[in-house]
Amino acid sequence: MKRLTLLAGVALLSLSAAAVRAQDAAPAGDPAPAADIIRRGDDLPGPLAAQTGPRHHVVDLETTEVIGQLEDGTTYTYWTYNDRVPGPMIRVRVGDTVEVNLRNADTSAMMHNVDFHAVTGPGGGAAATNANPGERRSFTFRAVAPGLYVYHCATPMVAQHIANGMYGLILVEPEGGLPPVDHEFYVMQGEIYTEQPQGTPGLLTESIDNLLNEQPTYYVMNGAFKALTGPNALQVRVGETARIYFGVGGPNKTSSFHVIGEIFDHVYNMGSLTSATVDDVQTVSVPPGGATVVDLTFEVPGSYIMVDHALSRVDRGAAGIIEVTGSQNPDLFRGDDAAHNHMEH
Repeated sequence: MKRLTLLAGVALLSLSAAAVRAQDAAPAGDPAPAADIIRRGDDLPGPLAAQTGPRHHVVDLETTEVIGQLEDGTTYTYWTYNDRVPGPMIRVRVGDTVEVNLRNADTSAMMHNVDFHAVTGPGGGAAATNANPGERRSFTFRAVAPGLYVYHCATPMVAQHIANGMYGLILVEPEGGLPPVDHEFYVMQGEIYTEQPQGTPGLLTESIDNLLNEQPTYYVMNGAFKALTGPNALQVRVGETARIYFGVGGPNKTSSFHVIGEIFDHVYNMGSLTSATVDDVQTVSVPPGGATVVDLTFEVPGSYIMVDHALSRVDRGAAGIIEVTGSQNPDLFRGDDAAHNHMEH
């Protein structure tokens, strides 16, 4: 039995005074310790080794409610799988059996659960994993269709749980796996809805009105404002290939995923791993609750910016950096500043 030590959790509650209690525990402006909730882009399991016959994976998930750093001087109460946003990336192969064990932390204020889009069964596992604080729930499923799938909390109000950070990806590899690349990365986009304007110091509170009106304060990649920049930038060398597993937790907005200065060599459209790839693509549209896989080859050094090409969202946090190091390639690209394009974190 292969055990994936993953922690994440479970939720079930309608919108009520209890539903906002966790966010209202401290008013905006109050100092509070802030956890690092950012999941690094290289924090994902590697390709599965060849094996005869199906595997049995045990996935342990814990849901937590933690105050995390949203941007410098600004914090937010996230609801998470594994204390990180997004939750852990899970990797199995078609035909494998997956045993999901969910524990809702004792310190949670809310009920939580998990719905896997890769599951064929009622609620994607949500009904089987409804857990009050301190409770454990389990279910087992067989991965029957290859693809890259979203999972998320499906406790009412579902959009609230997703907006607070409860989403992740599960990769179901096809038989034989995927073609090898030099690097693999895990990136998810989401939205955060607050009562206070962007950049307000202190602990921000969620806004249900803004959520229902689909007016995000922040657009984030991997949980926080421009989280995948600076020390968290993705690292590649000239001549290397990279694969990005990209998903949108949402809960509301479609992403126009684009890497400035690069062209996707191959796109596994809509996360399908059995359809023919679409090649030489500039921008990929990914809906909330959807995913894609893109392959790139980096041939010129520099700082490449990952964006949602609805570009106003860059200033609200939806951007990351791929740092490419190595020798210049003047036959392919020359300019007054051939080294880097910079973006402030």
